[in-house]
Amino acid sequence: MSANFEEIDYQETPLGPVSLRRQRLKMLDNREIHEVKLGNDYLMSSLFTKVEEELGRMGMAAVTDPAPDVVVGGLGLGYTAWTALQDERVASLLVVDYLQPVIDWHNQGLVPLGPKLTGDPRCRFVHGDFFALSANDGSGYDPDQPNRKFHAILLDIDHSPDHLLHPRHSEFYSETGLREFSRLLHPGGIFGLWSDDPPEEKFLQNLRAVFAEVTTEVVAFANPFLHKDSHSTVYVCRLAS
Repeated sequence: MSANFEEIDYQETPLGPVSLRRQRLKMLDNREIHEVKLGNDYLMSSLFTKVEEELGRMGMAAVTDPAPDVVVGGLGLGYTAWTALQDERVASLLVVDYLQPVIDWHNQGLVPLGPKLTGDPRCRFVHGDFFALSANDGSGYDPDQPNRKFHAILLDIDHSPDHLLHPRHSEFYSETGLREFSRLLHPGGIFGLWSDDPPEEKFLQNLRAVFAEVTTEVVAFANPFLHKDSHSTVYVCRLAS
């Protein structure tokens, strides 16, 4: 294995093979980055974390409860969860992930933020299917408290509502799916979502049918491979009080 590249772990999962890789980029003065791949699809890179951090920051900035309980859908390399935990008000944070190897990497300290997340007593990992748990026939995100409500739910799993990791996720982004999901939020609760695509009008229509307030922000971030900025979208929605 090259000194500049290492595959730290490779595991088969129900969604396909998932791998954790570490490499040094000569073009960035040998900066070390970690990457998560699902098959040939890049799920997360520590080179591009600004939008995940903005999801955590903007989502928590919209929360008004003095001691919020929070859910993050999708663990990845942990940047959304870690940013949310920087809000000292957070009473508890559950991170739901379908891929057990990703949870294991954090528990084993194989990724940079793993020791920080596992070392925060407010944070707990839940192995489960976020989308199945969100549906009306699901039990919610806390295995100890079925259908427990939360003050903020921040989602960072699919590439966008139109670019899914699995077709079965599509129902979640419909008006019906969003309405079912909203039962897991307290009145006035916040739903935040990362998308790698520009704001999508059909999805915005579905959000506005369920939530009292819907905002979007296009976030620019430097892309050294393209030698220009790339852009992603953060949605922040508030349920009626």
